[in-house]
Amino acid sequence: MREQKTITIFKFFGAVFLLLFCILPFVWMIVISLTKNPDFFASGQSASFTISNYTDLLSNGSTHLIDYLRNSLIVSIVSAICATLFASFSAYAITRLNFPGRILIPLVLLAFSMFPQISIIGYLFKLMTRLGWINTYYALIFPYITLGLPLALWIMLSYLSRLSSELDKAALVDGATRLQVLLKIIFPIALPGIFSTFMLILIYSFNEFLFALMLTIDYKARTIPVGIALFEGLHGQIPWGYIMASAVIAVVPLIILIAFFQRYIIQGLTEGAVKG
Repeated sequence: MREQKTITIFKFFGAVFLLLFCILPFVWMIVISLTKNPDFFASGQSASFTISNYTDLLSNGSTHLIDYLRNSLIVSIVSAICATLFASFSAYAITRLNFPGRILIPLVLLAFSMFPQISIIGYLFKLMTRLGWINTYYALIFPYITLGLPLALWIMLSYLSRLSSELDKAALVDGATRLQVLLKIIFPIALPGIFSTFMLILIYSFNEFLFALMLTIDYKARTIPVGIALFEGLHGQIPWGYIMASAVIAVVPLIILIAFFQRYIIQGLTEGAVKG
């Protein structure tokens, strides 16, 4: 009995420590975003709270925060939709159809995903320059789709492999085509897996930094992670209040989205609607 109580206490304090470890940076970010003097802790002065950092960011056109946020949303949503769609069709073909090399496809994609981004950025920059895509959405969407495909494919493979092939056979016997089986039976059942794949690729594309830094020039295509990082260059100093306020604006919507849909994301990653 005493041993069980000790284990419970350790679990409780461990959970509290983990929670504080994860939450404190976000709390500190919010506090700094709401202060006029971000160095109040080091200088010993009292914090002067204000929302001017947010109002300045949203009203001052020179910061281009709204442009960065719009670019990030467009690029990440389009990339996530395309990667999820391609991965869904590919996973269905691999799990349902017998053709030469179908086992090699996910392995080759997995091997490709192991290459660090820095190793291909030079060649990618030359390619985008020749295509005339530098500082456009295309320069980010196509690489994001390519980099997100391995993850999307493996998630969809894991999910679709749990769906019974008897569903396909029954529908085919009733006269349905493969496309009808996929769109009207498999996709509706696999919706949790599709949604979780979409969300993970969306988050990855929204947060990606290196390609967005190298392949964009200004606010016309630059995403919000790069925009926040270059605030120092724009203003000649480190405006911590602006940086933290813009980080809050960028992060909070994703946190709310994940918190709201976490049940569906977990369900899509861990379960199949029908087990084969």
